[in-house]
Amino acid sequence: MNFSAYPVCILGAGELASGVAVRLWRAGFPVWMTELPQPLAIRRTVCFSEAIYSGQTRVEEITAQRLDSPTEIPSAWAKNILPVLIDEAATSIAQQSPTILLDGRMIKRNLGIRRGLAPLVLALGPGFCAGQDVDAVIETNRGHHLGRVLWQGTAEADTGTPGEMRGVRSDRVLYSPCAGVLISSLEIGASIRTGQTIAWVNETPVISRIDGVLRGLIHPGLHLPAHIKIADVDPRADPSYCHTVSDKALAIGGGVLEAILQSLH
Repeated sequence: MNFSAYPVCILGAGELASGVAVRLWRAGFPVWMTELPQPLAIRRTVCFSEAIYSGQTRVEEITAQRLDSPTEIPSAWAKNILPVLIDEAATSIAQQSPTILLDGRMIKRNLGIRRGLAPLVLALGPGFCAGQDVDAVIETNRGHHLGRVLWQGTAEADTGTPGEMRGVRSDRVLYSPCAGVLISSLEIGASIRTGQTIAWVNETPVISRIDGVLRGLIHPGLHLPAHIKIADVDPRADPSYCHTVSDKALAIGGGVLEAILQSLH
């Protein structure tokens, strides 16, 4: 089946939204994504949001490019490039009329998305009610229901607890100790030791509590509020995992693909 006539707009280009985009792009759907002027993604090597900073980025084999206008979207698709727009107000929805609209921002509340903005409106995770706010919700919580399509009701509530990796949960995730500018010279994928300083926020060090590899780090140079997630250390210590879409993101992407295919019958 040729899916080129079914354009998809994904709000947000962070880790989970990017995993969805990878699945849909590979299946043949034309996708564009919207982002903030300064995205706060952690796993930047697998986030299309990185194109906002660098102009162009790759997630696995897919190239994405920051565009200045929604009118450039069709020409990017013609070059096999996934468009990413700075479009906080999502004005590109009205300008490009997607067949499928997905809120993948993972803000855990509805910022105004509603049924009828596109023929099929989907959302990831908590904050939306399927059958009311949106047509369907995709479960994002790890466990038995991960990736399941919900045509009625809501996803599971946010647990606030990072997923387990080799028995490690909270200790692998690091937060800004204060408000200030993030400084770091480390690259994602670098080997990390317990007690190592991986970044500074102003003059306060951010210190790893475990051994592993630096799986994610928020973009250096940003002025951040206190107590937001800024880094992720992976105790599995395999640098290749830092450059490939996660099992969780792929499962959620599969759920989105299922919802779209169901709606097209």
